[in-house]
Amino acid sequence: MISYARQNPEQQPDGTPPPAEDHIAPAPRVSVQAFCETVETAGAVQSAGEDRRLGKAHLKIQMGGMAAAVEAYRSAPTPNVIILETEGRSDILSGLDQLATVCDSGTRVIVIGRLNDVALYRELVRRGVSDYVIAPVSTIDIVRSVCNLFSAPEAKAVGRIIAVVGAKGGVGASTLAHNVAWAIARDLALDSVVADLDLAFGTAGLDYNQDPPQGIADAVFSPDRVDTAFIDRLLSKCTDHLSLLAAPATLDRVYDFGADAFDSIFDTLRTTMPCIVLDVPHQWSGWTKRALIAADDILIVAAPDLANLRNTKNIFDLLKASRPNDRAPLYCLNQVGVPKRPEINASEFAKAIESQPIASIPFEPQMFGSAANNGQMIAEISATHRTTEMFLQIAQRLTGRGETKKPRGMSFLSPLIEKLRAK
Repeated sequence: MISYARQNPEQQPDGTPPPAEDHIAPAPRVSVQAFCETVETAGAVQSAGEDRRLGKAHLKIQMGGMAAAVEAYRSAPTPNVIILETEGRSDILSGLDQLATVCDSGTRVIVIGRLNDVALYRELVRRGVSDYVIAPVSTIDIVRSVCNLFSAPEAKAVGRIIAVVGAKGGVGASTLAHNVAWAIARDLALDSVVADLDLAFGTAGLDYNQDPPQGIADAVFSPDRVDTAFIDRLLSKCTDHLSLLAAPATLDRVYDFGADAFDSIFDTLRTTMPCIVLDVPHQWSGWTKRALIAADDILIVAAPDLANLRNTKNIFDLLKASRPNDRAPLYCLNQVGVPKRPEINASEFAKAIESQPIASIPFEPQMFGSAANNGQMIAEISATHRTTEMFLQIAQRLTGRGETKKPRGMSFLSPLIEKLRAK
């Protein structure tokens, strides 16, 4: 797979991660060796190796550039991917010719150079180079270049994982996750699956009025059987675009898992579903931390009190530090406006978290209680309620999709009204 040479177009001037639309699929378990000439490039490659999307890759860095690579592979097999940094034009082509004599078939080569030259790029393509990146490079450039080698352009896009977690128990994170997933499937027409990860007490089956005989427990306790066909059999269809991987919600087993227990399930879901919403229980273990860090987007749900503020900040700060090349987590306030309850307002939350909440969902016990007891979504009870609109806005923010509703009919006065508004 050949990628066009580029000069960091998506990187922001202040070095911040790329925008939400820049979705990079994780790389598989591959070996990557980099031969750098500058300390700056070596540092970018080192940081890339710590990115979650290269978490399965085995990365090794050496200095010396093209000459060191040629010498290293005279007596050793080449890895899946070689990253080469080089300075000039002539040493690139001659070095590649020498490397070709010792390089194993199937090895993919990424060249980092300083010449932005179409003729050079064509020569590199002719010699079988997979990607050419213009220096100086950033961490996200390396991540994107390596990951794109294993994303065939004709293949279905790799699914986006959205993790929803509560800052505290009982704040309504599961209810919000299920309603947002409903909006993604119904209003955005995006094929989605909800994975209920609270195996002991999960409520997704109740909220969607489903009682499937099988679910996520069958997959997590049989990791050797997990593949696309097996996962498809476990899915319960809720609507045309929404499926459910339900939790058993029974206590006949103890659900103690290793940190990587859900990896194969998530990897398989990525290949079959454009959107995966994880309903993450409020607990802190190896696998919950791993699921949050590995997600493409994260939503923290908090109630407006001090404990929720502390927990939201702790989760927010940890995820930002663990995912330096990703979008920052998002958070929303739920159950806002409980009568006679002192609350911390949204501005105080934003000041402490250093980020604005994407929504403040009002306390509506009658409507939410009726929906829960009837196994319905809020949109099914009241399609025009303001909370239904909030769920759609959250869905759009998490998926990077814009407005989908049809605009209202324009009258002959519309241009005049728009001019008056502008003034």
